[in-house]
Amino acid sequence: MGPRTGTCLVVGASSGIGLALARRLALSGRKVAMLARRERELAAQAATTNDVLGRQAAFAYAHDAADLDAVESLFARIEQDLGPVDEVHFVAGVMPDVAIDEFDLGKDRQQVQVNMLGCIAWGNAAARRFLARKAGCFVGVSSVAGDRGRVGRPVYNASKAGMDCYLEALRNRLWRHGVQVTTIRPGFVETPMTAGLKLKGAIPADKAAELILRARDRRKAVAYVPGKWRLIMTVIKLIPSFLFRRLSI
Repeated sequence: MGPRTGTCLVVGASSGIGLALARRLALSGRKVAMLARRERELAAQAATTNDVLGRQAAFAYAHDAADLDAVESLFARIEQDLGPVDEVHFVAGVMPDVAIDEFDLGKDRQQVQVNMLGCIAWGNAAARRFLARKAGCFVGVSSVAGDRGRVGRPVYNASKAGMDCYLEALRNRLWRHGVQVTTIRPGFVETPMTAGLKLKGAIPADKAAELILRARDRRKAVAYVPGKWRLIMTVIKLIPSFLFRRLSI
């Protein structure tokens, strides 16, 4: 595989894993389009990254991942501004608090629209371009939560499972044309979204970003981050349904 020289695009880049990825990509010498909904925070993070580098490598673009209709025109604008995009990381996600007896369609719709449909919108826009160029890399940051339907956050789990299935299908369509699609399933990571959850053994966001880029470089189809989660989730997936429903995991 030759050197990566095109523009990178990171959706969900104002904090957490997305910000850590954007910084690492910029430090590697790439131009990075940083996308997120919080415009002021995003601009500040891009400016900080550029100050550290002593040059402009990070470029802020305000974008709400729930705004699916904006994706195609924004992708075109970024390529017009920064040149062809050859790598996309979709990291945007929402996980609202949900009570055990709560069934809130508004929260459910938001999770499906951002987590799953947002990934599909950016995946489709990237796929059209990458297919025509016979090259490119799309990395979708999903979650181990998509491996089973848990009682705590049913639609968060479902949105991640839908994201995983879409990414697998996209990979199966594009691999023979030289396009890479990698699914990342993080376990516990220290991010603003998980703040306050007291997740034992959570890794820093920058460590997660390091492992994600390692999986990218190894052209992994699916990677658990960190790797121990593959074994953990294999065991959890083997638990029979009649027993799993009695557990609080």
